[in-house]
Amino acid sequence: MVFSQDNNIGWNFNNSYLNLPNILMSKINPDKTPLPKLIILNDNLAKEMNLNFESINKKDIALIFSGNNLPSGSECIAQAYAGHQFGYFSILGDGRALLLGEHINHHNKRYDIQFKGSGKTPYSRNGDGKAALGPMLREYLISEAMHALNIPTSRSLAIVTTGEDVIREKKLKGAVLTRIASSHIRIGTFQFAAIQKQKNILEKLVDYTIQRHYPEIANHKNKVEQLLKRLIEKQINLVIEWMRVGFIHGVMNTDNVTLSGETIDYGPCSFMDYYNPKTVFSSIDHQGRYSFQNQEIICHWNVSRFAETLIPLLANNEDKAISISELAGLIKRSKFVVANDTGPAHMAAHLNVKGLSLFGSHTTAHKVSIERENFKAIQVNDLKNLSAEKVFERLVF
Repeated sequence: MVFSQDNNIGWNFNNSYLNLPNILMSKINPDKTPLPKLIILNDNLAKEMNLNFESINKKDIALIFSGNNLPSGSECIAQAYAGHQFGYFSILGDGRALLLGEHINHHNKRYDIQFKGSGKTPYSRNGDGKAALGPMLREYLISEAMHALNIPTSRSLAIVTTGEDVIREKKLKGAVLTRIASSHIRIGTFQFAAIQKQKNILEKLVDYTIQRHYPEIANHKNKVEQLLKRLIEKQINLVIEWMRVGFIHGVMNTDNVTLSGETIDYGPCSFMDYYNPKTVFSSIDHQGRYSFQNQEIICHWNVSRFAETLIPLLANNEDKAISISELAGLIKRSKFVVANDTGPAHMAAHLNVKGLSLFGSHTTAHKVSIERENFKAIQVNDLKNLSAEKVFERLVF
């Protein structure tokens, strides 16, 4: 742990995330940039964080927010996590982002400071780790608009151009965004911890998350269950706020859902110009999984995935608990799976196991994208009226 203060600017780092197991992160520094230039600095946010850049010239500010001159006390890491992306489970991680550390202001409020577009990390896969100026300006504008609308959100402190091009469909100006959040702990962080098959990693992550975001439940006898309830409440309230203003997130993958309850990762998002519940802004969301009208359904789906990660900790008797990896193994060995629209059903579908899922009026198989060549669904108005004979008929068919 590092605790330091820069008297000129006011950096005050206390990097508690580093106390978690090493498997959850990789230490790495940002790439050096050839010609950084400050595009915008969020003065109001800087003041809230008790950071003073008034005596620093723009060139030196650009050196800081490009990663060329790191703040005193920062300790850069890329965070590991997993996630369901459009329903498919993947091992992910910060592919183009780095957490500099956690800054604490005069009121003891803790802020994650993260670079976005600062270069490759161990989780970049085939990506270049870079970001273009246009999308970074867009995230800055939308995140600050969400803040002005009193909607919980990550925020943007600064943008610098790097002096180099990034190659997408064409050459674009490279840039680094400095993102501020209460934390970057995601449902995907818990999914990554759960698949390690080490209960102590999950326990440490739970305790850390509670201490950071929900300290009032730290001594509760059922603190794991209480953490789940807190997340459910946070996410329900967040999606209500989105829909209140016609906001469509666009990529409600589990790796884009924070335990703090803040909106994060502004990709193909937007506000509706006119009301159409089927509106989608992601060019690859062909089935409308993340449409405006589906956001409440996906919210439920995402927190269900979070609940699955906590299964080993929710049962008092360890013999009664089953880990996600054990459940996945059991499903994988099954010849056929029949289940309600629950976690095991979706897991079977994603593992390409033959099966059948049962849907009532709460949603449809199309909306949650569960059907595959080997996995189908029965839709009825009321599951109570679905007989075993009817299910068997479908199985035979």
